[in-house]
Amino acid sequence: MRKLLLLTTVILVGLVFIARLFYLQVYNNSAYDIFEDTAIRKEFNYPKRGYVYDRNGKLLVANQPSYDVMVIPREVSPLDSLELNEFCQLLKITQEEYYKKLARAKNYSPRLPSPFVPQLSKKDYAVLQEKMRKFEGFYIQKRSLRSYQTNIGANVLGDLGEVNRRTIKDQPYYKLGDLIGKQGVEKTYEDVLRGVKGIKFIQKDRFNKNIGPYKEGTLDTLPQPGKDITLTIDSELQAYGELLMKHKRGGIVAIDPQSGEILAMVTGPSYNPNLLVGRERNKNFSSLFRDTINMPTYDRGLQAQYPPGSPFKVINALIGLQEEVVEIDDKFTCRMGYYYGSRKLTGCHHHRSPVAMNDGIAQSCNAYFVNVYRRIIDKYDDAGEGMNVWANHAKSFGLGNFLNNDLSVGQPGRIPDGDYYDRAYGDNRWGSTYIVSNAIGQGEVEATPIQLANMAAAIGNRGYYFTPHIIKNIEGDTIPKKYKTPKYTTIDKRHFEPVVQGMFDVYNEGTAKSLRVPGIEICGKTGTAENFIRIDSVKTQLTDHSIFVAFAPKDNPKIAIAVFVENGYWGSRFAGRMASLMIEKHINGEITRTDLENWILTHSLENEYKKPYSGEPFKINGQTSLQLIDNYATEENHTIENQNTSALKL
Repeated sequence: MRKLLLLTTVILVGLVFIARLFYLQVYNNSAYDIFEDTAIRKEFNYPKRGYVYDRNGKLLVANQPSYDVMVIPREVSPLDSLELNEFCQLLKITQEEYYKKLARAKNYSPRLPSPFVPQLSKKDYAVLQEKMRKFEGFYIQKRSLRSYQTNIGANVLGDLGEVNRRTIKDQPYYKLGDLIGKQGVEKTYEDVLRGVKGIKFIQKDRFNKNIGPYKEGTLDTLPQPGKDITLTIDSELQAYGELLMKHKRGGIVAIDPQSGEILAMVTGPSYNPNLLVGRERNKNFSSLFRDTINMPTYDRGLQAQYPPGSPFKVINALIGLQEEVVEIDDKFTCRMGYYYGSRKLTGCHHHRSPVAMNDGIAQSCNAYFVNVYRRIIDKYDDAGEGMNVWANHAKSFGLGNFLNNDLSVGQPGRIPDGDYYDRAYGDNRWGSTYIVSNAIGQGEVEATPIQLANMAAAIGNRGYYFTPHIIKNIEGDTIPKKYKTPKYTTIDKRHFEPVVQGMFDVYNEGTAKSLRVPGIEICGKTGTAENFIRIDSVKTQLTDHSIFVAFAPKDNPKIAIAVFVENGYWGSRFAGRMASLMIEKHINGEITRTDLENWILTHSLENEYKKPYSGEPFKINGQTSLQLIDNYATEENHTIENQNTSALKL
């Protein structure tokens, strides 16, 4: 009986084991996850990140070796005081930092590797590698960091930074300590540049010692290098633009009208991209980001929404022709401004009067364009309907919306429509006289420099543009079709020629005649935009902004450009000079107008930018302001907020 009981017990236990094995290996179809197996160590092999070149094949961004000290918290052996002190000295950290980093790693995962001290230099690595065997649970992982071969174009190139937990959650490819593009093309083309990590699986014994490759390395993978990319940027033109923008604030965007390729994208002030590489990256970025006065991380060429000023007048001329409310020979009188009855709604500078369209553009007559604008709106029975028609035409030039480009940041600008003013004034409680400032690029109209450059490209092309983009070529791939497909405005081609001629005469006999470049037919438009800030909730006017848009040559243009210089007085003073120099640099490769160049390089606007804080009076239209600003630099309870707008409330 006892034998039978023993036999029965053995059989039952055997059946239980067989059933369990059957369940685990046959019935249970859940996949075995090697990444969850604590008996197998995973070592990632990071790929070479793709190189970045400019349009002429000049290397802008390469790689340099870097070394991360990794930690697996559960494998770390306690260190005595001498060992701890030695380890911290090798890593150049304090003992307090050691415990904080170890606690952070445990919080992430006690059994998975995470970076303990990232981005060691070659020198530090050489000293440390010989002693790493003394510190269990730590090992060195090699990867590459960016090496910027230039000190320009930080806003274009961008930088790399560690992924955050949200990114890790949304994209399992990334692990704690991995680097990802944070700005510029590094961010936009992250998937192209990063490549694919390789991995090695290493078997460990019960004493947690490595005993060799898991399954003889059959599951290991090699890293796949990232793809090289070529940008549309001309690094020499970019460098020249940054030189001209030194000691000034603003943006320059230059585009090839025939392709939409961005030739230069300057923001001022900027910074050296090499500041955001290595162990000092976070410290340097914090310093740049917290500079709320100069805002070097703010890309003014893409993000700053300014009143476009007088360059916007050419859009109203084109819309007026398309809507058949004005002929090119129609003349309007200017009495140093536009009057509605006895009320002066806008001012203007002195010029001959009356003027037709050509002179209206060349002399930048405010009264002319207010008349045209009012005719457009008043053509329709309802002002809201007229505004909607006007807005649709303006938006067809890429204004008032995102351009759907491949840049990492941007702003839509603003083109108001009928609904906008219905919300502001009430349905049918407003008319064209309420909003005449839109006629001259002030009021509620706002645009970014890249939108103005694109607008100039569309005019130079006589009615179409290509989506501005910064990618020219991807290794082994093609760029998206949308960048090669033209977008057409709502204005008939026949209406562009008189407007182009007017812009050409801006250089011949108008507001930019002193900026002509020998041998190059340039079409341009000067602009001056009022500039307001808010000080202690009081709207205060500062020195005007300087604006200029242009394209050249007149026929089949090779470059379209927009320059915006904050507090630059008037259009031809700073922005116009810079635009002419950039155009000559691109087309001729050298500068003959050295008088313009010398003037720009020896004139700074830093003093203008200090005035809201120093108490020094500023000038409006050449006159000293009657309102002096108190010294805000020493008083913490005052706030200054940039408005960059000047809505005319009537």
